[in-house]
Amino acid sequence: MTSAPTILATCKQTRFHLLDDNPSSEIDVEGLGIVVTSSTPPTTEDPSKPKIKGKSKAKAAGQELISDGHLRLKGGVHYGLLGRNGTGKSTLLRAMAEKLIPGIPHATRIAILQQTDDQDESGSTYGLKLENPVLESVLGSDEARNEAARLADFLSKSFEAEDPLKPVQAIRKIRHEQAEQKLFLAHKNAHLKSGARGLQARKDLKAAESKLDSAQELLAQELDAIDAETVTVDTQAAVEMLQTLQSQLEEMKLADMEKEARRILLGLGFKEETLGKKVSTLSGGWRMRCMLASVLIQNPDIMILDEPTNFLDLLGVVWLENYLQRLSENSPTTILLVSHDRDFINAVCEEIVILRDQKLNYFRGNLAAYEEDFEAQKLYLGRMKEAQDRQKAHMEASIRENMKIGKKTNDENKLRQAKSRQKKVDDRMGLQVSARGGRFKLNRDLVGWHEHNRAEIEVPTDERGATMTLPDATELRFPGPLVSLEGITFRYKSDRVILDDINLVVHIGDRVGIMGLNGSGKTTLIRVLTGQLAPSKGKVTTHSRLKVGYYGQHSVEELQERGRSEPSLTALGLLMAETGDALNEGAVRGLLSSMGLQGRTASDVPVAKLSGGQLVRLALARIVWSAPQLLILDEITTHLDFHTVTALATALSSFNGAILLVSHDRFLVRSVIEGKRDTDHKLADDFEGLEEEETEVNTTRRRSVYVVKTGKLNEQTSGVEQFERSLVKRVQKMLAT
Repeated sequence: MTSAPTILATCKQTRFHLLDDNPSSEIDVEGLGIVVTSSTPPTTEDPSKPKIKGKSKAKAAGQELISDGHLRLKGGVHYGLLGRNGTGKSTLLRAMAEKLIPGIPHATRIAILQQTDDQDESGSTYGLKLENPVLESVLGSDEARNEAARLADFLSKSFEAEDPLKPVQAIRKIRHEQAEQKLFLAHKNAHLKSGARGLQARKDLKAAESKLDSAQELLAQELDAIDAETVTVDTQAAVEMLQTLQSQLEEMKLADMEKEARRILLGLGFKEETLGKKVSTLSGGWRMRCMLASVLIQNPDIMILDEPTNFLDLLGVVWLENYLQRLSENSPTTILLVSHDRDFINAVCEEIVILRDQKLNYFRGNLAAYEEDFEAQKLYLGRMKEAQDRQKAHMEASIRENMKIGKKTNDENKLRQAKSRQKKVDDRMGLQVSARGGRFKLNRDLVGWHEHNRAEIEVPTDERGATMTLPDATELRFPGPLVSLEGITFRYKSDRVILDDINLVVHIGDRVGIMGLNGSGKTTLIRVLTGQLAPSKGKVTTHSRLKVGYYGQHSVEELQERGRSEPSLTALGLLMAETGDALNEGAVRGLLSSMGLQGRTASDVPVAKLSGGQLVRLALARIVWSAPQLLILDEITTHLDFHTVTALATALSSFNGAILLVSHDRFLVRSVIEGKRDTDHKLADDFEGLEEEETEVNTTRRRSVYVVKTGKLNEQTSGVEQFERSLVKRVQKMLAT
């Protein structure tokens, strides 16, 4: 039997106290450690075997994600959390939201958007009641308001009853619930603290136990035994609590909340008529939008957003950018978000948190500034190390020469000179700058005796993730367009026209980008082009030797379902079965390695346990092994981190076949389709774009960005920028109303 993985979080004592009733939008936790325990239960030892003396206590089996980290968030600041897939970003966010990290005050209100829609026992998805209408479910997701409303309703009904002792029972029941909560926190506090603070925590625990016992006695007291004075005191306490709760609810202004919730839902792409539909009738993507709306409406102390743009079209992304930018001006809420969308991080985040090598590092500025500073540091420290290595090599050669001459001629001066230079090599080589960025001075920056006086020069290395390499397209025996759409019209049985007179021709080497809002017909166009749907009118012509590699929106979900149905299936086994005799095991391993799935990850890890980013790589391997001339990629960035998106952009840039890309990721469309090297985003040196085409003969590609709108395919003469400008104007009008 296996149990679900558990998050274990530890930290040093901080200035925060677990029992602090004051919420805070700041977090300052030092010595943070996060371990995810294994789901496999420990083996039971044989009691007949003697225990080995001195054997250390076994540690919990698991993976250490963060070790001695410093989690520091300032109030009201918007942070972007960066890190490669698998480093523990989502685990850290979950540990914060569930307050598993001891240094987070219990009273702090944290709202989180996670990339999951798992239901709890009550049939809700992170506060969303699936059987309630969309608008009602979003409004009902605020736990603080729900609790205040529940208690106010409970007390109100007690006063409506004819029995005058009902308010006394009600206030005693509420006090009993509060005492249970206090005892839970006191137990947690006493377990985590030691020393003087631990002694105080144990005293608090005894006090909480005593208070719960008293509340239990009062709750169990016979009504006839309650004297008149106690009835009066408890009834007055119930009245005061009810007035306080009603005041809190009035301050929350339900009418204003409903107006704001409606505005948020419409901004995220909902239509007015869909706000009354049950959440359970929505697809997974629209449920995630509901969850995002429920987080935005809560006005928490800390807001955590894990890939909030995954299920949004570009209009929704631009709207969310503007909404969060305005939030930073009008609200003290601290935001911590993860996103693969570089433009979104740049627009929203003021500071960057980097999770790397089990540590948390911070940079004041957005992603573009961080990457620029990273490149400058790499260049500066690289040159410093090269110069110092040359100096060190010269000095060591001089030391060897002086030692040789000194020993040969018995020259004490030469030997002393060699010893002095050796001391300089040992003690003075290293980082030449202080922690403040100035020149290092021994008597100021490193007072006292140290074995090594200076830190080693560590040149930062790129963290772009594993690279990707696509096989060249199969050569065509004769020229001609790969695919041609002539006068394509498509309508469903309802006679609603989805595509209206579409004309498109794709040749080998072309780069075609398709953008548009959700529901505009992008996926329908792709399905017609690939032959999955027959057009109502028009003609689709393909090259007789055309091979197509198609990555669909549900490619990852299909692999996940396959992995669940075949628990032992690995990436290697899956691809070996699909390629048949066309590729041997060595070739399949090489292909998977070129996609970033090396060694045991490909051969030993079951498909069901691969991460989202790894599944994208496997899905790519499935479509490129036959060397297609046309790659059709529909929203491929959904499960990738931004490092992998960069690697993907570089791989696609050098592909010699044609690419048809459907995406709302502006960076990917600009780089792959338009061939532009973004000034704000660093691309790998082997990226092949417009600059490379201008320096080579006969390599010019056709590059076009289209927008599907009202059934028409409209070419954007200014590319992504033109489409984005139109959406910004639309969003500004939406936010102004």
